[in-house]
Amino acid sequence: MPKSALSSSTLSRRRAAASLAFGVFGIGWSAILVRWSGVSGLVSAFYRLAFAALIFVPWRALTPRHAARATPEAVRAAIIAGILFAADLAFFNSAVMATSAANAALLGVNAPIFVALGAWVLHGERPTARFWAGFLLALAGMIAIVGADVVVHPSLGFGDFMAVAGAFCYGIYLVYVQRARAGMDTLSFSAWSTGVGALCLLPVCLLARQPVIGFGWRPWAALIALALVSQVMGQLLVAHAMGKLPATLASIVLLGQAPLTALLAWPLLGEAIRPGQILGGALVLAGIAVVSVERFAPQLTPRRAV
Repeated sequence: MPKSALSSSTLSRRRAAASLAFGVFGIGWSAILVRWSGVSGLVSAFYRLAFAALIFVPWRALTPRHAARATPEAVRAAIIAGILFAADLAFFNSAVMATSAANAALLGVNAPIFVALGAWVLHGERPTARFWAGFLLALAGMIAIVGADVVVHPSLGFGDFMAVAGAFCYGIYLVYVQRARAGMDTLSFSAWSTGVGALCLLPVCLLARQPVIGFGWRPWAALIALALVSQVMGQLLVAHAMGKLPATLASIVLLGQAPLTALLAWPLLGEAIRPGQILGGALVLAGIAVVSVERFAPQLTPRRAV
């Protein structure tokens, strides 16, 4: 391979890695902004996607179609991804309102565990001993986080459960992000997924009798910031990087949103980090890193130039 091609490939990967880092920074603010909005988790999830769709859909419609036309398979994957992401946000945002922001973030990053288990169930990819070691580390961390939380605030156990349910949805979402990005550009994917997700959440909010209007300026400001910072900036950059980096390399970097949220919640929400959260969070992150590296080791190995 010519040196110029190698340099271009390296530069592309570096840009994708930078996009992923900035995306994680934006996503790390999600729990803070959800709490500041003061509205229900369902409603904040809806407006995060709805406001983002109001940007992505016109942007995509007005952008010259220089990119290749999306394949039908990619469109189907983007629709499924939108439904899954809407479910993830509904669970995660509800968890943020029921438990601490740090707990929701630390428990919500378990997506790689569910990706690996899903591959076992759906594709027969039997986990190795190293996977089970990582799984047990993550499980021990979840027990430490949830156990300490239940002892201090017994009513918060349900919020922790919702955070894990959100991680399950997000794990499957990541699989469909890659499938969609294989056949469409980042902006098209963002327009499809946010639009579909918002359309799914609106009737859910109405059926659950959650008020979607009549807020003061502070909730509206927080909801707009949630859409712009965590969705338009955060998820757009992550989706861009997912099309250029191995899925699990991205998953490992995405772990950074959990400690970032915990650090932000301390001064901004007054949630001091407890020893149980530190221990549990460290075990969860270590376990997921082990699972991720084990499952996608071939993807992380540089290819030889030919």
